[in-house]
Amino acid sequence: MGLLYTLIIGLVVGFLARALYRGDDSMGLLKTMILGVVGSFVAGFLGRLVGWYPPGEGAGLIASVLGAMVVLFIAKKVGTKA
Repeated sequence: MGLLYTLIIGLVVGFLARALYRGDDSMGLLKTMILGVVGSFVAGFLGRLVGWYPPGEGAGLIASVLGAMVVLFIAKKVGTKA
């Protein structure tokens, strides 16, 4: 059940990040879900790195959306079609 929740939250985070990030980023549901999950991992990693989250604690919704936006930014700069 935990994996299902992770994928659903990833989809929500991906949609929010795509809605807030400017530009054309047409992608399907699967890529949006992956974007949200990767964004959550990035936000959790960076949050633990600077001391915002203790080990084992995940990032919050806002941090996850910001992490997904960072992933979108990097993907566009590298030239990968997100």
